[in-house]
Amino acid sequence: VCLFSMAANVLEEDSMEQDIESPVTIHQPKLPKQAREDLPKNLSKECAKRKIQRYVRKDGKCNVHHGNVRETYRYLTDIFTTLVDLKWRFNLLIFVMVYTVTWLFFGMIWWLIAYMRGDMDHIGDSTWTPCVSNLNGFVSAFLFSIETETTIGYGYRVITDKCPEGIILLLVQSVLGSIVNAFMVGCMFVKISQPKKRAETLVFSTNAVISMRDGKLCLMFRVGDLRNSHIVEASIRAKLIKSKQTKEGEFIPLNQTDINVGYYTGDDRLFLVSPLIISHEINQQSPFWEISKAQLPKEELEIVVILEGMVEATGMTCQARSSYITSEILWGYRFTPVLTLEDGFYEVDYNSFHETYETNTPVYSAKELAEMASRAELPLTWSVSSKLDQHAELETEEEEKNQEDQNERNGDVANLENESKV
Repeated sequence: VCLFSMAANVLEEDSMEQDIESPVTIHQPKLPKQAREDLPKNLSKECAKRKIQRYVRKDGKCNVHHGNVRETYRYLTDIFTTLVDLKWRFNLLIFVMVYTVTWLFFGMIWWLIAYMRGDMDHIGDSTWTPCVSNLNGFVSAFLFSIETETTIGYGYRVITDKCPEGIILLLVQSVLGSIVNAFMVGCMFVKISQPKKRAETLVFSTNAVISMRDGKLCLMFRVGDLRNSHIVEASIRAKLIKSKQTKEGEFIPLNQTDINVGYYTGDDRLFLVSPLIISHEINQQSPFWEISKAQLPKEELEIVVILEGMVEATGMTCQARSSYITSEILWGYRFTPVLTLEDGFYEVDYNSFHETYETNTPVYSAKELAEMASRAELPLTWSVSSKLDQHAELETEEEEKNQEDQNERNGDVANLENESKV
């Protein structure tokens, strides 16, 4: 974008030098992808800053578009899923078109049978037995086709036993009509009963927070369910989306790393009756181990959270998603409590669901906090060991002194015995 503006400014200056009074419309040149990637490095800071592109939007929809898909026939091999995944306007259009086309198709065949048998030339002749009684044109054939496929049966237009080709066509249309009904009605039923709308009532907090919990630095976010019908077997997962480069120089865009939110302790299995705060302990296995408050805004990362479970009413699996970028992670904040005890029940105030308040939190990374804690314990360790060494030396000196005294006493006793013998 910055390169586009620079090119536009150059074109504007050239045009102004040629003719100052004549209005000139400047169209920004469309550069190829390689040229857009190879932008000059000496651009201004405003141009150098890049807006973080979301991998998953806040409403849970994945911000990924599939392009250059050449094997489009694979969509037709699973036509049922393809129809279910279509938008409602296209789904309804196909629904109406399928029925209309089949009615018109079989109506045309009924009209051709009547025309080829000569029923059109004997309209009103009581001695002539037509294939279909009271079929006098294409419109009446179309209405008979609708009655046959939908089994309405008004009784005015009926097939006779003198038309074997009509009986065969009646069987074919009845069977094919049943298949079309089963396919289209089933498609509409599945689309209506999809649990996507159920995920709309599963909410995530607008921001994630980082603060101390039980003496440990933790990353937290809040989830809640707006409905009274619960999500059965609810579970929560989190992924860190961040590009990385391996030691061999391979660049991996949008690398996914698991964020532990209680997998080993079972805290990822939720009883989602009231809003819950999901906590991730920042330890040595955490990807946030070396990230401090000052470094966090410089990171280009995204946290994707996924809430899964079964809908209690239908038993279908439901999934809700959301994401947090660096600007939505608040360092040194906690969530405002939303659960209060009333007279005989608990009440959840969803007005405070997204609210946070500031709390005292170190600005250092979890790694730096661990190093400072270990350095703070070293003098205590040294003092204890030195005291133990001093105590051991004193005990050794006392033993040596006692041994010398004992030797002296033994020497005096031996001298007295020798003198007595003499």
